[in-house]
Amino acid sequence: QSEAGDKNLRDGETFLAANKTKPGVRTTASGLQYQVMRQGSGPMPKSTDRVRVLYKGTLLNGDVFDSTDKHGGQPVEFALNQVIPGWSEGVALMPVNSKYKFWIPAKLGYGPNAPAEIGPNATLVFEVELLDIVKQDAK
Repeated sequence: QSEAGDKNLRDGETFLAANKTKPGVRTTASGLQYQVMRQGSGPMPKSTDRVRVLYKGTLLNGDVFDSTDKHGGQPVEFALNQVIPGWSEGVALMPVNSKYKFWIPAKLGYGPNAPAEIGPNATLVFEVELLDIVKQDAK
């Protein structure tokens, strides 16, 4: 397991070092990389908001490990404080009606404890379309 994790970590670091030099790719202080595919003009979510999104998650080799298509193609809702750190940070950068691509390093993803279909220390690639911020009832 640790051998696969070490390889995934090295592959991810190599990929991210090259990727950050590509036009349009931005890197945050935490190491999250993103590219604006479509810039929306709506409000931006806060870390405590629930959001409605369409998404596709792939590994660096292009294998899809999760997507809204796998769940019937309908938008899904997430609380931004209940997802991996790379998602929380990335989606909080997006105005509603935007579509961004994220490259999430292992430390902002699942790290060494990733699900089997992802693998330990994998760098994740997500395309996320932010459809809406879901209003929460005051508790």
